[in-house]
Amino acid sequence: MTDSTEITPIDDQTPLLPQTKKDEGIPASSLLQIEEGGKVDHLIDINERIDEMFEDLDNSFIESSTIFKVNVWQRESNPNAYTPKMVSIGPYHKKNTQLGPMKKYKLLYLRRFLQRNERLDVKSYISEMEKVKEEVLKCYEDIEKLGNDSHEFCEMLLFDGCFVVEFIRECCAIYPEGEDKIININDYYIFRDLMLLENQLPFFVLNKLHLMTKKDDELPLAILVNKLFAFFVNWPKMTLESFGESEYCNAENIKHLLHVVHIFLCHGNPMKNSEDYLTSLMVMPNATELYEAGVSYAKARNTTSLFDIKFENGLMTIPCFLVADGTETLLRNLIAYEQQSSDVYPTYFSDYTTFMDHLIDSDKDVNLLCQKGIIENWIGEDKRVASLFNKIGKGVTKYSNFYYKEEIKRAIEHCEKPWNRMKANLMRNYFSSPWVGASTVAAVILLILTTIQTILTFTGPLKK
Repeated sequence: MTDSTEITPIDDQTPLLPQTKKDEGIPASSLLQIEEGGKVDHLIDINERIDEMFEDLDNSFIESSTIFKVNVWQRESNPNAYTPKMVSIGPYHKKNTQLGPMKKYKLLYLRRFLQRNERLDVKSYISEMEKVKEEVLKCYEDIEKLGNDSHEFCEMLLFDGCFVVEFIRECCAIYPEGEDKIININDYYIFRDLMLLENQLPFFVLNKLHLMTKKDDELPLAILVNKLFAFFVNWPKMTLESFGESEYCNAENIKHLLHVVHIFLCHGNPMKNSEDYLTSLMVMPNATELYEAGVSYAKARNTTSLFDIKFENGLMTIPCFLVADGTETLLRNLIAYEQQSSDVYPTYFSDYTTFMDHLIDSDKDVNLLCQKGIIENWIGEDKRVASLFNKIGKGVTKYSNFYYKEEIKRAIEHCEKPWNRMKANLMRNYFSSPWVGASTVAAVILLILTTIQTILTFTGPLKK
């Protein structure tokens, strides 16, 4: 049993840290000895443990992370929206056994990929992945064990990267003449999985593989990604020509596929500056309440931006928004990317869904917006659309530079004027259609003539 000597203060004789013999080879200053009931439980090297924690923290690449795990408070309202259903890309969902059947398609795409450049073999591509491995690891969160097996990690980069590049090429009709498409069905669900924040590879990996095998006349990968997106999603967006001419088309400025789509949908919108912080905290009436207060709605025309919402002189113009089966998943992942990226400003999708959540409280609001051509409902009942917007904003942080604060402010001011509500009631009750309006005018004329006749009836005898 280890001998120990207790050092006690003279005043109260309370035991402090015990000292062990020097010949045990353990510095007494770094050990905490816990004595209870006359028995030594264990020795804890607290200094070493904390140092290891600091080292792990330094290796976590917090600042350089671009491919995040979705926060719990965003995930909890619909976890399935952030989880791949068909194919795993990258390390986060690599061990999901339910996605195993796609391995054969990864092999098929790898074989097609290798045929594009016969001067290079698998070993050559793995070697290229080795060169960027450390930079790739910095893009992920919680990557302590991801890079332990260097060969396995680089193999994953090659298999998954070839799958993504070849799938995009195939959807853009870039595959060997005389061959069939490798994936003929469920291509939308593959696209859906490629848009998940947790299911990404760094864009520089994909672009590297693309450049090593592309033909001279083949478009840049970012352009191909947006052609793919435009095929599957019918939302207002930048034109491919304007995107190709912009600085954002440069692969060095792109983090991953979801970021490409975010650029395609967002950039080109005007910046808005306002110092009125309180406006962003105010609650705008819903679509029906605004309508009852005299607000009119119209579908925005000739716009390339989903976010081009304006409120002027009692008229709210909103671009048409198509709601289909994959809409919620895409919106949620774009919002998650904005919420967890420190360099995204404005947070267009976060603010857009917050505004729509203000506007839509029930199926009655959805029905009104559908009648005006603002929402195209492809998912069935209007209450499903209302539920989508009411739930999607949970966990979304709202900032003082809210993009639609001026629109909300003007809408609230419009509703606070009594004359606007009175005028709206008059129009709805007495001029809701040409026939009702004609009847109202006829009734007013009849009332005026009756009044004149009554006055003449009483004033005639007096003149005599």
